[in-house]
Amino acid sequence: MGRPGEFRPGERIRLGAFHYISGHHIAAWRHPAAARDDRLEDYVRFAQAAEAARFDAVFLADSVNVRLLHPDGAARKAHTGITPFEPLTILSALAAVTSRIGLIGTASTTFSDPFNLARQFASLDHISGGRAGWNLVTSNDPEAALNFGHAAPVPHARRYERAEEFADVVRGLWDSFGDDAFPRDRESGVYLDLEKMHVLDHEGAHFRVRGPLNVPRPPQGHPVIVQAGSSEPGRELAARTAEVIFTAQQTLAEAQAFYADVKGRLARYGRAAEDLKIMPGVFPVVGRTRAEAQAKFDELQALLQPEVGFELLRVQLGVDLRGSDPDGPLPELPPTLASQSRQALVAELARRENLSIRQLYERIAGARGHWQLVGTAADIADQLEERFVSYGADGFNVMAPVLPGGLIDFIELVLPELRRRGLFRTEYEGQTLRENLGLKRPENQFVRSRRQAAE
Repeated sequence: MGRPGEFRPGERIRLGAFHYISGHHIAAWRHPAAARDDRLEDYVRFAQAAEAARFDAVFLADSVNVRLLHPDGAARKAHTGITPFEPLTILSALAAVTSRIGLIGTASTTFSDPFNLARQFASLDHISGGRAGWNLVTSNDPEAALNFGHAAPVPHARRYERAEEFADVVRGLWDSFGDDAFPRDRESGVYLDLEKMHVLDHEGAHFRVRGPLNVPRPPQGHPVIVQAGSSEPGRELAARTAEVIFTAQQTLAEAQAFYADVKGRLARYGRAAEDLKIMPGVFPVVGRTRAEAQAKFDELQALLQPEVGFELLRVQLGVDLRGSDPDGPLPELPPTLASQSRQALVAELARRENLSIRQLYERIAGARGHWQLVGTAADIADQLEERFVSYGADGFNVMAPVLPGGLIDFIELVLPELRRRGLFRTEYEGQTLRENLGLKRPENQFVRSRRQAAE
């Protein structure tokens, strides 16, 4: 295996620490060592451990509903959308007890308002001194739609049309003021330089937003925009607007194809390859020996109940398979409003590995379709290195199987091996999330337009 200096000069792997209640395995909450994760101190310990290990960011998912469509399965799992903290609230608390790690929270463009969202993430960026990130998602869950005045899920194409416009509005609002728009000159009495205020005056198919935003421009210019969709519209939206992509691929070939496809779209939006970091999810079960790692994984798998397995497949595939023979093959799937990329990934996994329904839900119980690795620190470092140096990823969002132990195992066992190979930092490069990810600070679009007009 080559060193990164041979393949990617000067580059190192980027790492996010993805927090999920009790851990990412669907049955993690039943493990005797799992944290309750309904206490602030659990989140604080997680963020501080990740920061001490020099992770780039803490990453929080979110949902805006309780997944109770099938109560028998929902009552047996922690991953139902019930959480004691919504992301912006808990990330603001974590900003006060950390100093360098990025703070990425999920918010949906389907059920949010762009002015409020722009204000919230700009505030988080100010509170944290430039460490905020917004994970832009669209929402397909039918139960979520019922909480926002919809009788049915918003169709896939319309979700992405709204998301495109939503992202443009938010970025425009973040540019409402120049970086030096507030002289606060006591002698002259001028607090705000009105020449450096920019009114958006947006009118589009989905939104009418005058502006300006009532928050000064964020320290990073814009909080880092993360995007999680891998469908065709999702890839195009990411190529135009995203700076980090959280994605899922099973094989190296699939990862390389996705990487090349999305990076290849950037030039038509005036962007360079380094303007976008691709960081797929990875679910690592680490042991000091392969037998120990397998035993850890088997212990979690033994906690999986069939009701939870069928509910997991419903969420991932958008199809209720209860009543099907669990030891039979996955049937042909009808079109649904579920995530198209995730349905395709899970269905392809069943086909490629010839899995029965039971084997399929067992196969995705840990990583939900993301990359699952079970082995020693060297085994896992080998595979991360291969995907990185082969241009299948710029980094990884680490999905610890059970918390807090799964993250600690990765920190204590895998990170020293990655550092020995020169693949991961020993110290932060900068103060902001952008600086640590190697992303440029965006120029204010209104300032750029005025400069270009003058030129």
